[in-house]
Amino acid sequence: MTTHTTKMLILGSGPAGLSAAIYGARAGMEPIVVQGIQPGGQLTTTTDVENYPGFREVVQGPWLMQEMQAQAEHVGTRMMWDTIVEVDLTRRPFRLTGDGGDVYEGDVLVIATGAQAKWLGLDSEELLKGKGVSACATCDGFFYRGKKVAVIGGGNTAVEEALYLTNHSDDVTLIHRRDTLRAEKILQARLHANEKISVLWNKEVVRFVGEGTPEGLVAIELKDTVTGELSRLEVEGGFVAIGHHPATELFRGHLALDDDSYIAVETGSTRTSVAGVFACGDVMDKVYRQAVTAAGTGCMAALDAERFLAEAEFEAVKEAAE
Repeated sequence: MTTHTTKMLILGSGPAGLSAAIYGARAGMEPIVVQGIQPGGQLTTTTDVENYPGFREVVQGPWLMQEMQAQAEHVGTRMMWDTIVEVDLTRRPFRLTGDGGDVYEGDVLVIATGAQAKWLGLDSEELLKGKGVSACATCDGFFYRGKKVAVIGGGNTAVEEALYLTNHSDDVTLIHRRDTLRAEKILQARLHANEKISVLWNKEVVRFVGEGTPEGLVAIELKDTVTGELSRLEVEGGFVAIGHHPATELFRGHLALDDDSYIAVETGSTRTSVAGVFACGDVMDKVYRQAVTAAGTGCMAALDAERFLAEAEFEAVKEAAE
């Protein structure tokens, strides 16, 4: 068992965690990033990235994360391949334990463990991810300009994504397995008032069709939840919008979480319910969920952490002088 110590300990290596590492390293905090179960975060599962600032041409998600990691390492970040299984936030330095027994101690902790989109769990869905099937209309809707698309879901996320897609498509279908939506009434009103959107009620997705075709997704096979009747909807893009799972189970009982299990932070900051612990990226943001906003909150977390340490050191010097 080895103990690794640092001023700034960062959990998670997506855009939020690596941005925090870059700023933390430049501030002389010699951060350690524990990469977790999915090094690089969700962007490593994304192919074309067209909306991250600074790149004229489309870039690949895995390449972008490799560059972020290389930049973080270049300015002094230490990357650790480990999965944290236990945390102790009752005292500083905070203490995290990896599944192999290694211990990580940090004077401040930045949590950037992210969130995962919920999927339907179909084999055909897995085969066509990135080939017509997506879980982020804001990320990928631009690629479906002028094409026929469908959104699967019935909550706020699904309705918001359907409305967003009308910026790119004149033919958007919302597929819902029940006969009423769970979304807020104001969103439902906007949905029903939009002539570009049609709704298929009482339908569940049986299969995404398109495996082996050069164009990817070509249709969605549906089953009526009332009659059992099968049908087929011709589409070129399918967006699964049934929610997200924030990776916060490790912190349940240690930090305040909101009603949707995201880490609660003070408005306008990344400060959590425990002094010296900060959260950034999709683990605390259930509204925007973009790589660029995650990177922005990663910067905020590093600046908040640097300020916290400076104040703590000042108070320690002040007490010693008295």
